[in-house]
Amino acid sequence: MNWKQLFIEYWSSQKKEDAAHDLEHFKRVAYTAQQIAHLETTSSDPLILLAAAYFHDLVNLPKNHPQRHLASRHSADKAKTILMKAGFPNKKIPAVCHAIQAHSFSAQIEPLTLEAKIIQDADRLEALGAIGILRTFYISSRMGSSPYDPLDPLAKMRPLDDGTFALDHFACKLFKLPDHMQTLGGRQIAQDRSKFLQRFVEELVTDLQKGSGAAFMIVESCQHAGQENQPFSFIIKMLKKNSMSSSFMTEFLSQLEREMQIDE
Repeated sequence: MNWKQLFIEYWSSQKKEDAAHDLEHFKRVAYTAQQIAHLETTSSDPLILLAAAYFHDLVNLPKNHPQRHLASRHSADKAKTILMKAGFPNKKIPAVCHAIQAHSFSAQIEPLTLEAKIIQDADRLEALGAIGILRTFYISSRMGSSPYDPLDPLAKMRPLDDGTFALDHFACKLFKLPDHMQTLGGRQIAQDRSKFLQRFVEELVTDLQKGSGAAFMIVESCQHAGQENQPFSFIIKMLKKNSMSSSFMTEFLSQLEREMQIDE
């Protein structure tokens, strides 16, 4: 049984949600999980990782939804039904469900298996680096929040409020993620991507002072795509038109290409 192809076919038949939780997201999480697994000294089950990566967001609720903390549990229940119907090995299903339940930050469920730790790290790595920048500003646009406080973007004179300003989310949560990674491999990747986040913030603050620039354009493109519910490919196409005008844009697109790599 080609389980990967079956999982891809399942998602290809579903109604498209948003670019932050589409088939490409699941492919990236699966690929990153493989990367992390190869960096660990203890072996993990690749089939459990594959199933959990593709089905961890079967039930996706907005970040401000009152039942958000239950989404991973609902995803696990739905995944169990799908996997059992497809003839997935019964003895592996509980481990898949646990990995799905424990991946969520809001669920506050401790990952008890190596597979669950790897999936949690792989999913959280999507919040860092260039892909994390796209997702943060795209999601904030979908939620109707502002990308930044134009008067005090770094919150030097006010409390951080990532429910109102997307840029505040970097300091509230994203820069802290490397310290909370469950695996050595996840921590290594997270540290590298966190450095790029910091580089972006510095670039954006400079751009906001002059009212233009590559980082400013990246934010604007994400906001526009979120409002129009466009895929990330739409954002990338917009950015590539301007890649020759800025060294940072070229750097950003190169970083993004590396992070969006998937194993076909």
